[in-house]
Amino acid sequence: MAHIDDPETQRANLSYIKSSMREPVLSRDYEFELARRWRETEETGALHSLVRAYTRLVIAIAGRFRNYGLPMGDLMQEGNVGLMQAALRFEPDRDVRFSTYAAWWIRSAMQDYVLRNWSIVRTGTTAAQKSLFFNLRRLRAEIERASGRPLDQAGRVKIATTLQVDVGEVETMDLRLAASDQSLNAPIGEEGDTDWQDFLADVRPNPEDVVVGMRDGETRSRWLADALGQLSPREREIICQRRLTEEGATLEELGRELGVSKERVRQLEHRALLKLREAMRRHVDCADDLFATVD
Repeated sequence: MAHIDDPETQRANLSYIKSSMREPVLSRDYEFELARRWRETEETGALHSLVRAYTRLVIAIAGRFRNYGLPMGDLMQEGNVGLMQAALRFEPDRDVRFSTYAAWWIRSAMQDYVLRNWSIVRTGTTAAQKSLFFNLRRLRAEIERASGRPLDQAGRVKIATTLQVDVGEVETMDLRLAASDQSLNAPIGEEGDTDWQDFLADVRPNPEDVVVGMRDGETRSRWLADALGQLSPREREIICQRRLTEEGATLEELGRELGVSKERVRQLEHRALLKLREAMRRHVDCADDLFATVD
């Protein structure tokens, strides 16, 4: 859904654009001089002059992202962050114009902002997906204009080959770009007394299931404690360290601790598990008999 700025915001944006356009265009030599002064002496005045001169570049690049329906002011703000990053990192000795270097940082900052805010669902996570997001519409328009018909499977394959992504990713992104986020509170029908969220199924357990689950857990814990009490101290030690800790001890470690071989530890563990199963089975049988009596 396209964002429309309020009149006050529009006036502020226009004022910023006008002031940026009044900034003088820097010559190559003066641009490098400012960059060197900042890099060598950290002169903030030189940094500010360099940044202010290229806010017009931020505005120009922000205009290319207007079709994504996001506030122009926010796009320019993100672009200014990228511009500042470029100014802080620029190395004048590499003999590259600052505008060329800064354009990459500005565009990257705006692309990240668009990906974060275009939809509540995260759209692009890899470099290939980002490239697909920002180039799909253009490539689709070029293919449709050349063929004179809507994008077909052959066109999707061509886009996938051009951007080096899977055809399935092209199809998924095409659907995403064709749709828009829908508020769960949006009314449905002529009366408008029903929301989209009224038709969402609640998959959470109901209160009765929660209480039953808690009671079952308490019962199982009580049965296990009773079963462990029927083991010998050494058997209980083995079970607790082998089965009831996040990182169970090895047979060899327990053997050294108890002064027996690891084979003996394995035998004691096996015997203890049999005792536990038998004890738990008796509890289950008693519970079944109780419920049968109640029924």
